[in-house]
Amino acid sequence: MRSLAVDVIKQAFSQTPGEKLHKKLYLAVCSCILEGSLRPAARMPPTRDLANELAVSRNTVLRVYEQLQAEGYISTRTSSGTFVTESVLDNLNTQVTRTAQTAQPFPPASLSKRCLDLLENASASPAQWGDFIPGVPDVNSFPHRTFKKIYDRIARRPNPEFLTYDADGGLEVLKSALSDYLRTARGVKCSTDQILITEGIHQALDLVTRTLCNPGDHAWIEEPGYWGIKNILRMNAVNITACDVDDQGLVPAPSSAVRPTLMFVTPSHQYPLGSVMSLPRRQLLLSMAREYQSWIVEDDYDSEFRFSGQPIPSLQGLEDDSPVIYIGTFSKTLYPALRLGYVVLPKPLAAPLKKVHNELYRSGHQIIQAALAEFIREGYYAAHIRKMRQLYNKRRTVLVELIKQHLGEEFLGYFNSNAGLHLIIQLPADADDIGISKRANAEGILVRPLSRYYFNSQKSKGLLVGFANIKDCDMEPSFERLAGIIKQNL
Repeated sequence: MRSLAVDVIKQAFSQTPGEKLHKKLYLAVCSCILEGSLRPAARMPPTRDLANELAVSRNTVLRVYEQLQAEGYISTRTSSGTFVTESVLDNLNTQVTRTAQTAQPFPPASLSKRCLDLLENASASPAQWGDFIPGVPDVNSFPHRTFKKIYDRIARRPNPEFLTYDADGGLEVLKSALSDYLRTARGVKCSTDQILITEGIHQALDLVTRTLCNPGDHAWIEEPGYWGIKNILRMNAVNITACDVDDQGLVPAPSSAVRPTLMFVTPSHQYPLGSVMSLPRRQLLLSMAREYQSWIVEDDYDSEFRFSGQPIPSLQGLEDDSPVIYIGTFSKTLYPALRLGYVVLPKPLAAPLKKVHNELYRSGHQIIQAALAEFIREGYYAAHIRKMRQLYNKRRTVLVELIKQHLGEEFLGYFNSNAGLHLIIQLPADADDIGISKRANAEGILVRPLSRYYFNSQKSKGLLVGFANIKDCDMEPSFERLAGIIKQNL
């Protein structure tokens, strides 16, 4: 088997000046070792292979290897081969002679104003696994063996279409399985040709924004609301109107405000506060969307995890041919690294947005899509959700009691929808929730500050505390540490 070391030496050999082959090869290997292209303990290529690649005699390579070994660059192990000496960089004083060149500094990076704005407001956490991280499910409880068996069976003899670009917005078998599931579980009205498979919610939001908004257009978002939506709108030069959220969901902007092209809402479980949009508010929003000729973007990110009462049906399914773009994800129900989400598009938008998606993103992962389709069809998906709903309900109950016990009932968030994967710890108005979060994060407790979810200057203070990915036995000691940090900083 051809080794990478052969390619490294061959490239250096071609760039090394000189007519004498053994001297040229010697300098090339030395430079590779001293510059780190051939690392300590790296295996050297067999002399015969290297000679064939460089079109030189094997005796030339042998002569160079002997010289390198004598000088301590390489060493031979019986029955194992030849390797770069592990201590070569510490012990060698010999350096390859080269003309010194003054390195020219790179000019300052010239970033767009939109990029600089996004960087200033970047909110993605550098750590994605730790105690109380919001929005991350219990990935250890996913039936990995079952899913792997399905995947391996498909991957052993995959259809050729699984191994090329996806040009139809996702595999038909997955879109068919999803349409059945969404009609039954979420009351979504759709056919398979309205479904587009994406690589998560962010790609879906970006696609919708790019295709439906021009620079300078306006969009409504919830206040507070998901930071990812704000940053996608910033990058697409869309103006933002942040609408307050109350116990019935988003409060529409007054009629005097600029009419929006898009309205972004999380009606089944508002993110991050947790309120549920009432039926009158949903009907009002639908009528306003028709009046303004706007599109409602319904982010149904974790609606499967409702722990009491009846499931909240989707906003999209309230009316036939509603002006609603419905977005969902498998990141919360299965695991985030799967990178699979979906969009249910109104019929007039389905064909153009699928074409734009194909042009911009060139999707794939068809084998995973086929495995997921079978996972859904055979009932494993619904069974997993039922299991996790019970587990998360138990963990949520434990966390509520810990908040009451260590902080007090007044620290529980304003809205209690008994759903989702996180709770809000409400803090006093003068609290530094960003500072508290940083101190907690430094100890591996990955809570997030509520104030970072606001767009306007008036902000409530609090902490988003996830309960899905932390074991019951670890919850109390971790929360005691968190409570101690909160008390020290109030």
